[in-house]
Amino acid sequence: MMATVIGALLIAALLAWLVAVFNRLVRLRNQVRTAWADIDVQLMRRHDLVPQLVSAVQAYADHERAALDAVTALRTRAMDTSDAATLSDLEQSLGAGIQRLIALQEAYPALAASDGFAQLQADLVDVEAQLQYARRFYNGAVRDLNDAVQRVPDTIVARLTGIGAAGFFQADDGSRQPVPVELAH
Repeated sequence: MMATVIGALLIAALLAWLVAVFNRLVRLRNQVRTAWADIDVQLMRRHDLVPQLVSAVQAYADHERAALDAVTALRTRAMDTSDAATLSDLEQSLGAGIQRLIALQEAYPALAASDGFAQLQADLVDVEAQLQYARRFYNGAVRDLNDAVQRVPDTIVARLTGIGAAGFFQADDGSRQPVPVELAH
């Protein structure tokens, strides 16, 4: 009789532990999803500003067609991509392209003096700051989830329930280099 009670208590304790671990893993997975949604919101804000930036630059520097087309194409590809790793690479390239367009103000004083361009530039700086924060938050959430799904004995519950590690939002090697500015006159 005593062995049955002890056995039942051990099974109840094991089930309580499994439920607690599973609930923590689900919370961490949902935190990663929420953090990714925050990045997505900022990326959409950035994508919404790109056509306005292209139009503003085009009005002053129409012969910079290659740079304008490249940024527009990157925006389109980024909006059609949902894979985190691919999107990370595309967004790094898009950010570099946006920086090239903003750098055109040095070659075109009238563009730099434009109130619309100045507002777009300020909006893009704000979006980039929000993106940086959202990426840090996302990567922190990914770190917490990855630690949990790799920690013994929690990894057993993670594998049984299909909760896996997530990928970090990383800068590509090219984004660590200064952005080259090439002006065609």
